[in-house]
Amino acid sequence: MELITFLLDFILHVDKHLEAFVQSYGVWVYALLFLIIFVETGVVVMPFLPGDSLLFVVGAMCGVGLMSYPVAVSVLLLAAILGDQCNYSIGRYFGPKVFKWENSRFFNKAAFDRAHNFYERYGGITIIVARFMPFLRTFVPFVAGVAAMSRGKFSLYNIIGALIWVLSICTAGYFLGSIPWVKLNLDKIIWAMILVPGLIVIFGAWKGRRAGVT
Repeated sequence: MELITFLLDFILHVDKHLEAFVQSYGVWVYALLFLIIFVETGVVVMPFLPGDSLLFVVGAMCGVGLMSYPVAVSVLLLAAILGDQCNYSIGRYFGPKVFKWENSRFFNKAAFDRAHNFYERYGGITIIVARFMPFLRTFVPFVAGVAAMSRGKFSLYNIIGALIWVLSICTAGYFLGSIPWVKLNLDKIIWAMILVPGLIVIFGAWKGRRAGVT
């Protein structure tokens, strides 16, 4: 329970925690940023770590001179790319082992073929869009690996998605984070960055289910 409380507090007050860390440990903050983003994108059981809100806050802190924008962005990009590659590799390694026996209850050949064809056809846009969706960005690369999407295609869209995600949100934080209204309402902005993408995913799933029923 204490761990959940700490994680919730860290997610909702990531600006205060990061600022305190910078003041106490200086450049080691970049190692912390790498670790958080790598684990959030690279370990399928850690989708609850801050992603979008962290990038925005980092950009804002760079904007007021507490961190270096080029260094922070480079570290975050590296973490995001390697995290997704790790997640993809885990799915690619364990997928065939789980689905090894075609007569097992875990294997559905038709479903596997559909997933593989989907990722070969639409995997690129899925990987890019999922970067902006909490939880989905953790599971999409894993499923891409399970579905045996080609590594070359995955790697290309992984890099493109990471560039768009990190640069857009960090740059927004860099220019907007110092605005008094933004600073005053940062907790509400963080909530919005967590909830809005989640509601979009839920609505899309509900719509898809209704379409399937009708």
